[in-house]
Amino acid sequence: MNQSSPSFSWLLKMAWRDSRKNRSRLLLFVSSIVIGIAALVAINSFSDNLQQDIEGEAKALLGADLVVEARQPISESTIQFFDSLGARRSSEVSFASMILFPKNDGTRLVQVRALEGEFPYYGEIQTDPPAASQEFRGQLKALADNTLMLQFDADTGDSIKVGELTFQLEGRIQKVPGQAGITSTVAPPVYIPMEYLEETGLLQKGSRLNYKLYLKFPDDTDVQALLADVIEPRLEKEELRFDDVEERKEEIGDTYKNLTGFLNLVAFVALLLGCIGVASAVHIYIREKLLSVAILRCLGGKGKHGFGIYLIQIIVMGLFGSVVGAALGASIQFILPEVFSGMLPVEVDLEISWRAIIQGVLIGLIISILFALLPLISIRKTSPLRTIRASHEESSERDPLQYLIIALVVLFVGVFSFFQLRTWQQAALFTLGVIVAFLLLGAIAKLMMWAVKKYFPSSWHYVWRQSLSNLYRPNNQTLVLIITIGLGTALISTLFFVQNLLLEKVEFTAEQDQANMVLFDIQDDQEASLVELTRSYDLPVLQRVPIVSMRVEGIKDRSVAEIKEDTSTHVRTWVLNREYRVTYRDSLTDAETIVQGEWSGEVNSPEDTIWVSLEDGIAEDMQVEIGDKVSFNVQGAIIDTYVGSIREVDWQRMQTNFLVVFPEGVLERAPKFHVLITRVDSDQQAASFQQAVVRQFPNVSVIDLQLILQTIDAIIAKVSFVIRFMAFFSIITGIIVLIGSVIISKFQRIQESVLLRTIGASRRQILNINALEYFFLGSLATLTGVLIAFIASWALAQFNFETPFSPSFLPVVVTYFIITGLTVLIGLSNSRGVVNNPPLEILRKEV
Repeated sequence: MNQSSPSFSWLLKMAWRDSRKNRSRLLLFVSSIVIGIAALVAINSFSDNLQQDIEGEAKALLGADLVVEARQPISESTIQFFDSLGARRSSEVSFASMILFPKNDGTRLVQVRALEGEFPYYGEIQTDPPAASQEFRGQLKALADNTLMLQFDADTGDSIKVGELTFQLEGRIQKVPGQAGITSTVAPPVYIPMEYLEETGLLQKGSRLNYKLYLKFPDDTDVQALLADVIEPRLEKEELRFDDVEERKEEIGDTYKNLTGFLNLVAFVALLLGCIGVASAVHIYIREKLLSVAILRCLGGKGKHGFGIYLIQIIVMGLFGSVVGAALGASIQFILPEVFSGMLPVEVDLEISWRAIIQGVLIGLIISILFALLPLISIRKTSPLRTIRASHEESSERDPLQYLIIALVVLFVGVFSFFQLRTWQQAALFTLGVIVAFLLLGAIAKLMMWAVKKYFPSSWHYVWRQSLSNLYRPNNQTLVLIITIGLGTALISTLFFVQNLLLEKVEFTAEQDQANMVLFDIQDDQEASLVELTRSYDLPVLQRVPIVSMRVEGIKDRSVAEIKEDTSTHVRTWVLNREYRVTYRDSLTDAETIVQGEWSGEVNSPEDTIWVSLEDGIAEDMQVEIGDKVSFNVQGAIIDTYVGSIREVDWQRMQTNFLVVFPEGVLERAPKFHVLITRVDSDQQAASFQQAVVRQFPNVSVIDLQLILQTIDAIIAKVSFVIRFMAFFSIITGIIVLIGSVIISKFQRIQESVLLRTIGASRRQILNINALEYFFLGSLATLTGVLIAFIASWALAQFNFETPFSPSFLPVVVTYFIITGLTVLIGLSNSRGVVNNPPLEILRKEV
């Protein structure tokens, strides 16, 4: 060979010829990235289709061109303003209330929605029967959520009591515009006609009502221009909230972009695991090709020519694997609507997303090449001496290109995570987390190999010594298996730990003497009677709390309007706009701790200064300190107060907690409602008590925290299933890498096993050696993954959820046995050909 720079066609020809005996092995290393690419393409394809459907059904998601919301009745002047613009309008008043099913005396907290007009103007309230969404209007009829009706065995034609009125159920609500099924699980919707709202008797002073005005403008109206130029200034002046089609579309789109972005990161971890398998496979493959490269060098070729030949093989196989993964992902997306059932605001019409497919192929190709380059670049420095001296050692100096490739890998991970998380800070944290996890797993693998080699238990049985030696001998799979299997196990175990953590955080109802039922919207003239009713059921009255509604009028002698106009202010907007629910009392509760100032629990005369106590978070957002003035508008009356103390509040305690607490002697005559907290000991007692409350006090709402707990459990289980579905890709990838690592190192294992057979080792001994080796590998990988999950979950509990960490190990134990068992079975399958045939026959085949 006399070409110093052979043509590209020659490199292609040599790559083709060399691959003839190795295509199955090349395909095997490519299979490591197929699952990761499939997961990425499936999520991205589904995301594209979801976004497209959100775009196409944007108006149906809102049901109108514009929705105006308020906590008070919308003024007649505002309604006339919209009438002057030619808008058609519908009205809705919604609030939480108890309802009663007379058929079986069942009671439940629901979201009552009194509707007037033609809403929705786009889309429809989907009901069974379909005509029910129109026929219930103007009559003493109602629509109820399908799940609610199933819970109480109700059917169309049955009656339902809302307040003082009994309505006939006209139909079941299947879907409301823009509402995902999972959002109605806590308080399912019940629609009634607006004209009967007053007669229900549920509109009491202090009741938390939400007023909505749905508007549809003439078809030729430029709604966005009209909103910006005319409507928005008017609504801001009157401090009315509003939601338009573009804003709703953006809000929903962002929500599901965040979800799919997170799932993409989970899929990306599976792809990274596959790439570790690629690097391992290429490393072993290239070691076996060093002699061929040395011969090429003897013929006049250069190291870079050998590098080019095998790089071409890697590129072709990487492209092939990426295309297969993309095709698989495009198919998997068709089962995702079932995975996400009940969580989506629209019906997703699935079709092939070429953008997602092309993106998946490019990502797969780039990342497989990057990881293959790490072991591949060493081929450039192969010496011709290898042809005559197999023991020749190459230079141990680190190749500078390796650092460049590692930097490119880290950069690629960071850039990819940025496009999913959309902030550099979160992308950096994710990238750092991946690096730390990989380094920790790699360090544990190296530590184990070092420890076994240095502190070899020479007194152990021969089979044990031989299996342990395999953990650090040439062509061992210790490092790659511990990283891939360990990281996959860490994902699954972290999910189980966090799921249990979230459930334990809300499982306060199981504690002895802990409150588990809340009654609210109790009027002044009802409180004494309701207390008497509670005690008649032998239930304790754990708390009786008066609540007054008010808004901030000014801070430090500056009005809310002045503060909003000041662009340099650090006062958070939410503290100026929200409606506060405030209580008054003469003492602190056990969930409150004074961190600044002094508590003042009573005002003796109208001339005394009113010292209020603020929660530490709202004090910071208000930018106030001890002694600063805060003025409140208490339903038309202005009250000047001063910050007397700042409290730290334990919001996890099951009791009424408040941002602002007044002393006694100020708000007693203000319009208010009361909250009563008690505890029931059984479902039967809870049902009986709720029925009595609904019959005697129909305006009073009851929150059964046991039911809330079940609802939260269902929501967490649904979200966990989605995450588990994606994390499962990591486990599958880890198993594929495991299979690939075992098969790729088969030649070395066969040589060792044949030598053992030759010197007299029995079939049983060889199987035991291999079984123990893979048992050690599987156990260490799985236990390391559990350790990482334990540390990560503890950190989440300590710093994010601020709750004690008490993990449940049963799911993790099951995971350990399953993954370790698979590792052993796959390892043993590699030994069948050795133990089932004579040594000479195997040697002849290998030769």
